[in-house]
Amino acid sequence: MQPDRLAHLKQDFSQGFIAYCGYEAVHAAEGIFHSRLTLRADHRQQDGFVHAGVLATMADHTAGYAAFTTVGPDERILTIEFKINFLKPAVGQALACRAQVIQRGRTLIVSEAEVYAVRDDQEKRVAKATFTMIPVAAARLQPQ
Repeated sequence: MQPDRLAHLKQDFSQGFIAYCGYEAVHAAEGIFHSRLTLRADHRQQDGFVHAGVLATMADHTAGYAAFTTVGPDERILTIEFKINFLKPAVGQALACRAQVIQRGRTLIVSEAEVYAVRDDQEKRVAKATFTMIPVAAARLQPQ
């Protein structure tokens, strides 16, 4: 993978809703992507834990960008299915997510992601997810 392509994907990672939430790319390599989120009060649910939607969004987006590292610049990645296990409530100052492609087929890409709560520089795994994704030619996608 070309270094300029990896740099582009790291920069491209934080747009729209993802930028609004505060997710940031921290590492990219072929088939691998890592992200981080500094937690704010509005990331938490009613009991003070990080909302499950924040964890699921982070895992999905990071796993999608791991898949992005395996396709050409004229293709986009769409999630077609995922399963996530929430292993324990997430508390701390930040979240870290590490995703990797585990199978690159002719039509589908399978990625997995693990999300860690970071508290006082200690990481605890709080979620693990598996994703099925499909590459689609960018020219075929027309946002409404």
